[in-house]
Amino acid sequence: MPKSSFVKSLNIAFFIGLRYSKTSTKNSFVAFINTFSVIGISLGIAALITVLSVMNGLEGQLKQRILGILPHIVAEIDDPKLIEELEKAPIVQNVTGFIEQEAIIQSRSNLKGVFVQGVDSQKLHDTSIIANNMLAGSYTDMKAGSFNVVISRVLANQMDVRIGGRLRVISTVASSYSPFGRLPSQRLVTVAGIFEVGSEMDDKVLLMHVSDLAKLSRKSLESVSATRIDLYDAFLFEGVTNVLKQKDIDFKTWRERQGQLFDAVKMEKNMMSLMLMLVIAVAAFNVISALVMVVSEKTADIAILQTQGLNASNVLLIFLLNGLFNGLKGIFFGLVIGTLLVTQLNPFLSLIGSPLSFGPNGQGLPIDVNSAQIVWISIGSLVLCILATLYPASQAAKIHPARSLQEQ
Repeated sequence: MPKSSFVKSLNIAFFIGLRYSKTSTKNSFVAFINTFSVIGISLGIAALITVLSVMNGLEGQLKQRILGILPHIVAEIDDPKLIEELEKAPIVQNVTGFIEQEAIIQSRSNLKGVFVQGVDSQKLHDTSIIANNMLAGSYTDMKAGSFNVVISRVLANQMDVRIGGRLRVISTVASSYSPFGRLPSQRLVTVAGIFEVGSEMDDKVLLMHVSDLAKLSRKSLESVSATRIDLYDAFLFEGVTNVLKQKDIDFKTWRERQGQLFDAVKMEKNMMSLMLMLVIAVAAFNVISALVMVVSEKTADIAILQTQGLNASNVLLIFLLNGLFNGLKGIFFGLVIGTLLVTQLNPFLSLIGSPLSFGPNGQGLPIDVNSAQIVWISIGSLVLCILATLYPASQAAKIHPARSLQEQ
């Protein structure tokens, strides 16, 4: 077929397919099915965008609040060259000395078990989520030899201490002999800062300078200090752990503590996506019903067009385009509705008197719109719509013009 003839037939198929995709006023039931399929696709896409955006936001907050406090990777690295190499890696945010031990803290009114993290406050000051969420005091007051500590607001309330208050830290891993027997190593420390991240780890962590914690352990810093590796994205830890495995270096990642939580969040997000994609699939396959009725209604028109030179492939293309146009309309309206929902969700919840509060300052639902997810939702919906048109379009292409006109 010459190029000009192909373009001409394509234009004809495009024009007729667009006309057939418009709501029919002659057959109200066909019009209803056609409109219902478009509305169903739109609502399904809007719901999927909204749910995924909210779950992305919740997952992001969990990453920030929980994994911002916990070290992403803790490794036993003795090679300064490897440490320097890791510091230059684009996914690595910080590489510092680190100690973590279980301990008991005691105040005048309470006793509680916590994890004591020994950190380099000067090096982590600009990147630590704790340093960026201080309510009182200063993160950098945890200087070597000061035995100053930083605790959360929740833990401060439980222990009934404020800035300048004293706590007794009792180590569970170090002890010394005395006339009264073996006594655990302990030290009075001063609360120099109070933070609030809003994490479940808030009341379980006490921060101290790494060298002070080594002294509490009655050991040298070099003998007890490990290497803490913080990443820009904690989920990309395999890029670093693969290097550590090749070097035969022992390490632990955040997944050993919180892996199950994030696996559960991921599974929930995937299941919600699957269920809402099934809603879109049901709406998309309503296109089959609409197109079958359109084919039945337009049988005489198709036969006349075939007698004027329209071949089977052109007829097939007409109805494929018909379904494609309906799918595009549904996707367009779904994207518009979904975008409006995610941007106005918190104001809407406040308007109807059902605001949801996440975070210490009463923030609403966290929203994180992922453009890549929206693209894949649109492509997947469009593919479903095209698949739904294959059967009725192929049936329309099999119409015999003489027999159809005779039956009319």
